[in-house]
Amino acid sequence: VQLQASGGGLVQAGGSLRLSCAASGSSFSFNIMGWYRQTPGKQRELVAVITSGGTTNYADSVKGRFTISRDNGKNAVYLQMNSLQSEDTATYYCHAVIKARTYWGKGTQVTVSS
Repeated sequence: VQLQASGGGLVQAGGSLRLSCAASGSSFSFNIMGWYRQTPGKQRELVAVITSGGTTNYADSVKGRFTISRDNGKNAVYLQMNSLQSEDTATYYCHAVIKARTYWGKGTQVTVSS
């Protein structure tokens, strides 16, 4: 299973970015897909996850600003990030769970300038 993330970059505070992640290597739909983020010296933290049925869970810090969605047919997950703040600067990792196994993609950097 491979997860390929894209969409990171540099944006000014208040701006928007959309992250995409495509999963390959499995003929089954992933139970859970989502995004975590990490900054140097800190633990990786949940940003948002979504189940195959569409149930979502967000970190309190991003509620109302970020929206997660997925395309089960494409095994893809997306993260629309609006009203970005400097505190959102981090490396964002795509995450997927299938048959109780967890997979991670390589990170994509999001930098928000104030």
